[in-house]
Amino acid sequence: MNDFRIWIEGFFGGLNEWIQSINDAIWGWPMLLLLLGTHMFLTFRLRFPQRYIFKAIRLSVSNDKGSVGEVSPFAALVTSLAGTIGTGNIVGVATALVIGGPGALLWCLLTGILGIATKYAESLMALKYRVRRKDGVVVGGPMFVLSRGLGLKSLALIFCVFTLIMGFSGGNFIQTNAIAETLNDAYGIDVYVTAVVLTLAVCSVIFFGLKGIAGVCASLVPFMAVIYIIGCCALLVINHAFVWQSIVLIVESAFNPVALGGGMVGGFMISLQYGVSRGLLSNESGMGSAPIIAAAAKSRNPVRQALVSSTSTFWDTVVVCTITGIVAVSSMLATGFNWNPEDNGLVMQLAFAQIPVIGPHLLTLIIFTFAFSTVLGWTYCGERAIEYIYGGKSRKPIHVFRICWVVATFIGSIMPLELVWNIGTTAAAFMIIPNVVPLFVLSRILVKETKYYLWDNRIDEVSNDDIPLM
Repeated sequence: MNDFRIWIEGFFGGLNEWIQSINDAIWGWPMLLLLLGTHMFLTFRLRFPQRYIFKAIRLSVSNDKGSVGEVSPFAALVTSLAGTIGTGNIVGVATALVIGGPGALLWCLLTGILGIATKYAESLMALKYRVRRKDGVVVGGPMFVLSRGLGLKSLALIFCVFTLIMGFSGGNFIQTNAIAETLNDAYGIDVYVTAVVLTLAVCSVIFFGLKGIAGVCASLVPFMAVIYIIGCCALLVINHAFVWQSIVLIVESAFNPVALGGGMVGGFMISLQYGVSRGLLSNESGMGSAPIIAAAAKSRNPVRQALVSSTSTFWDTVVVCTITGIVAVSSMLATGFNWNPEDNGLVMQLAFAQIPVIGPHLLTLIIFTFAFSTVLGWTYCGERAIEYIYGGKSRKPIHVFRICWVVATFIGSIMPLELVWNIGTTAAAFMIIPNVVPLFVLSRILVKETKYYLWDNRIDEVSNDDIPLM
């Protein structure tokens, strides 16, 4: 057993170096400008859809009876949030702060604010071009926008391939790894034991399909998100003397990066890179995963559900990631934490340890819930990608995918933290390119739909768009 572990660790170490070199090349100025440029273009092109965020929040808890779709708008939202509110909001933010410096949080926050427009746009397009399977189930996503809207079926297939890679890395490996490492650090539970238990748990849920996944997510995500925010607020009270200092440090170091808590900062570019990339992995705006889930929602018109979908970026990054970052930095200043970059997974554990008795246990439960729900949410995205690749002619590829997904749950649990984050960051970049193409090319349709339903106040009108067979 020991020889096997040594071989595994050596293999993962070599793989990590190779992935890191690819990551460094991809996440340079071109990718950063593409992502932020898309966010800014859509923000101005759609007249700042961020200003409708509170209207969107109200719509997210309203029923859309009689509309075409598989799940309610709220169920689609929480399933999407399940795919985004995960370890990216906790471990990912901590990683960005330790390696990129406190200023990385500001870039993460700005990515989230601007990303609301992109999440709105890509979700609108997904509903506009969704299709119906032969069994009556409604499906959609960027692959159908590319094939139906632009006639680029080859690019649609490429997007699906990258969706699968991202699903296995960011949607599975990162999440199961976080659970295994957290349980090992908190209670000394062997990662292999956790891997087996997680594998069985995921297997017991994913075979119930979207409605089963949505049901679990609707029960877990809102409740645990509230619990997490309450815990963070308690830490802000405990460290209240350092909160304002933390905010000032975050803003100042965004433009003049400084190391904190033993981290190593390589300058402005590293701070920007980690802030933007972790922001993307957190809210997935521009990646194209959330629209796959949004397309299945019951909605009177594409704009209505697009607004609802945009709130996921608001909750995920503007609220959860921001409060996580402030808690992490203020805890560093208050307690004098000092660690190496490879220990960044411990940042929030050490922060929550300041809450007497229940703090560490509370964080462990939160990470487990967030990460587990993320694995479930990404299962649906992966299945839709497989279904598109094989044309939906047979259910066998879906069953094979589910078996591979369950196996990946075990593998992710025993992989090194840095490796899984590097794979996820790389895969996310490859999903962006095919996804944002139609957002530029078909922006006139985005404006037309938005003007008709939102700007001209027809948000409650039922669309008469035909949903063709797949």
